[in-house]
Amino acid sequence: MPGRARPPVTLLAAATAVAALWLGSAGRARAEDPAPAVDTAPEHPKPPPLHVDYASWGVGIVVDGLLAAGPVCRADDEQNAPCIVGSGGGLSLRGGYRSPGPWYVGGAYQFTKTDSSNLYRLGIMQQLRAEMRYMLDMGYRVAPYATWGLGGVVYGNEFGVETGGGALFGGIGAELQLTRLAMLGIVLCYQPTVFAGWTDTAGFRRDPGMSHYLRFELQFELRSELSRR
Repeated sequence: MPGRARPPVTLLAAATAVAALWLGSAGRARAEDPAPAVDTAPEHPKPPPLHVDYASWGVGIVVDGLLAAGPVCRADDEQNAPCIVGSGGGLSLRGGYRSPGPWYVGGAYQFTKTDSSNLYRLGIMQQLRAEMRYMLDMGYRVAPYATWGLGGVVYGNEFGVETGGGALFGGIGAELQLTRLAMLGIVLCYQPTVFAGWTDTAGFRRDPGMSHYLRFELQFELRSELSRR
């Protein structure tokens, strides 16, 4: 009878051994499982922003308002001499280069029919000037800008030249993008203009001096792409 107490112990030991083998094999299987794959492929780089420079040209409708005529409006010892320079209106033609950044540099030719108090049959003031703009591109179709420049001025009957001088200007403007290559703009500038002395067609001797103008311009411009970067 004592010999019959051993089998349960033997069965328990066998069950324990089987469980240990099963747990060990499961642990090894988990240890041998491959690690999850990590996507190490580089992300596709985003393309850089498009930078385009343009050639620009256009036409403008100009109104020159006389703020102060200065000495050129007075003749030597002639208190009643009519003023030979005044306000006027005309056209401007321009062309320039617009960089991929905020800068525009160009030139303009302008002619205006100027009030000469009937001393000229058709008083024409002509200007040839260099222009610069600094654009404030804020991501909208409308972009404000600051503008400045300098140039030469001639004045006389019709398109003749009886006097000349120089001018500076500075002002502010804005342009509206009608299409990708067509712009509509407005600009308001203060322009002091120096005239040399001369004798007009009525025989009055005009003193040299500075006249002050306020120029308003409505511009229409077209652009063509030069390059992309």
